[in-house]
Amino acid sequence: MAQAKSGDSVRVHYTGKLADGTVFDSSRDREPLEFTIGDGNIISGFEQAVVGMTPGQSLSATIPASEAYGERDDTLVWEVGKDKFPPDLELEVGQQLQSIQDDGQVIRVFVAAISEGSVTLDANHPLAGQDLQFDIELVEIL
Repeated sequence: MAQAKSGDSVRVHYTGKLADGTVFDSSRDREPLEFTIGDGNIISGFEQAVVGMTPGQSLSATIPASEAYGERDDTLVWEVGKDKFPPDLELEVGQQLQSIQDDGQVIRVFVAAISEGSVTLDANHPLAGQDLQFDIELVEIL
């Protein structure tokens, strides 16, 4: 039976969990995730876990933060005065916003905290710094 290798397009079902067992994402209630191994569109540890699997095979893999969404970077957290936001924007902790950098690049940020005069923004991925557990089933190699 064929084994998944770099360059193969595959379809997988997965359930992603945090170290405490909390499920943060799953494909079980929708179509399987389709991707090409090695294209870099999926976290590297997930791709590596699929390499060598055969269709119908399931496994559990612990993916360290360095092979998932990276370590947290405190330089990606900063405070902005509330006056820099549109007055009609209702800010909430956890809210996702877009920030336009000086070079024109648009990045996704999350509202980490709100004080009377400022808002703390965090450009780290919400799962940065966390080791992740994935239950993976290789549905098919395309």
